[in-house]
Amino acid sequence: MKNEINRPPMAVILAAGIGSRLSPLTDNCPKSLLPVGGSVILERMLRNCLSCGISQFVLVLGHRADEIKQFVDKTFRGIRVTYVINERYRETNTGYSLMLASKAIGTADFIKFDADVVFDVKILRQLIDSDHPNVLCIDQNIALEDEEVKVITDDQMQILEVGKSVDPKLAMGESIGIEKISAKTGPSLFAELTEMMESRNHFQDYYEAAYERLVVKGTAFRALDITGLNWTEIDTAQDYAAANAIFGTPISTISRAQQRTIDEAAEKTGTLA
Repeated sequence: MKNEINRPPMAVILAAGIGSRLSPLTDNCPKSLLPVGGSVILERMLRNCLSCGISQFVLVLGHRADEIKQFVDKTFRGIRVTYVINERYRETNTGYSLMLASKAIGTADFIKFDADVVFDVKILRQLIDSDHPNVLCIDQNIALEDEEVKVITDDQMQILEVGKSVDPKLAMGESIGIEKISAKTGPSLFAELTEMMESRNHFQDYYEAAYERLVVKGTAFRALDITGLNWTEIDTAQDYAAANAIFGTPISTISRAQQRTIDEAAEKTGTLA
């Protein structure tokens, strides 16, 4: 109940990348504007946020930024959105992009999204409802390899290690690219990112490297197990085909009350996911 009363967090969406692994699909279109099941990827993300009461957005853009801005401004008239431009998107990565969002975020709690993740709105509801201030969404039903951002936790789901270099044999699962960061932790996170980006050697670092630094220094991050709920990150043509298979219908904005009604009806018919 408290999360419905308190001010919802801000949404911070990292959408500066080129998406070269999806070529030729992304040769003339930003990855976040590719259609999945009748709705573009970014629209799905924004509508899920709106369904959960999130009304403030920060979008970090780079590649084909004007096209993304035009889409958002036309499709979502009236929402509060701040655009941050990563002019160095060709030589930097998500760590640099998130650092640039610091001023726009200010002292707010926020949820950070990778713009190429398509997900069930239930994941976001569970994340917002979590009592813990800093939370990473984790899927255990993933074949872990070098590419995945892996997480090791203790038996209380507190994160001990996070990153692509984590030993897959020790990891509980993959971080899906959606995290909640508290207003208290934000300044420490941006301080780490700023320090990292003072050296060009860190320009290609992912933001998870800053999470790992904070974990080492004692900041508590918890894992939220979302195993069994639908999501996919879209990096390749195979990922894109999977996303269209999983999310086959257009997105709509659904309130909590509407979601409960849908779930209750599904329970009665035995079709609840």
